[in-house]
Order: sequence, then C-alpha cells, then structure tokens
Amino acid sequence: MKFSLAVYSAPHASQSASSALRFAKALLAKGHEIYRVFFYCDGVQNGNSIAAPPQDESDLTGEWQTLQREHNLDLVVCIAAAQRRGVLSQREANRLEKPSANLAEGFELAGLGQLTDAVVNSERLVTFGG
Repeated sequence: MKFSLAVYSAPHASQSASSALRFAKALLAKGHEIYRVFFYCDGVQNGNSIAAPPQDESDLTGEWQTLQREHNLDLVVCIAAAQRRGVLSQREANRLEKPSANLAEGFELAGLGQLTDAVVNSERLVTFGG
C-alpha cells in the first residue's frame, strides 16, 4: 500500500513527530511504500539542521535523514511555514538576504501543492500532530 504522512508537530513539542518516524519505519519494514512525508506548521522544525537535542533525547532530524538516504524518501517541508519559523534553504536565505541557511540535507522546500499531490498519489494519508 502507498502511504503519505503529514507531520504537524515539532520534534520537541510532543510525541507526534516521533510517532510519525516510528510509523514510517514500521511501514517500510512491512514492505509498504511511502510516497511523501510532508512537514507543515511547527512540523517544519523536523528539517532544522541546527537543532541540537540533549544527548538523552532522540535526534529526529538525523533519524529522518538516515531513513531518507536508506529508502530515498521524499521529505518535503512547507516553504511558507518554514520561512515563518526560520527554516531556510540556501536559496531562500540568499533570496531573503538572511545570513545563513539551516534546512537539513535530504529535506526540500515546496508549497502546499506537494501535499495535494501526495493525497492524490497515495492510498492513505496519515497525519501526526496538529
């Protein structure tokens, strides 16, 4: 079965982001396909490369990156929500004349159209947080 996931919570705000990651790993282990993971609202913080969780907490950004590399996942961060929260690609940082970028490798910025595309091209959309 083909799934897409929508993550609305920041890694540190609740268990939602962690649950999304565990769910994604379980889907892949069972042979399902993940069409796209879309990070929206505070969920865009999952793509923040400079977040530094304490040593006794999971590094969800790093875990998403590992999963992305292993399974060639499409990790999409909503560009408008990211911009509001200071998560920028190098291109956006340059365009907005900001001093640096912090979008983690393996994540990409795109608009809400990518969420619509995920709904159309998946059999199930599962949301986390909100």
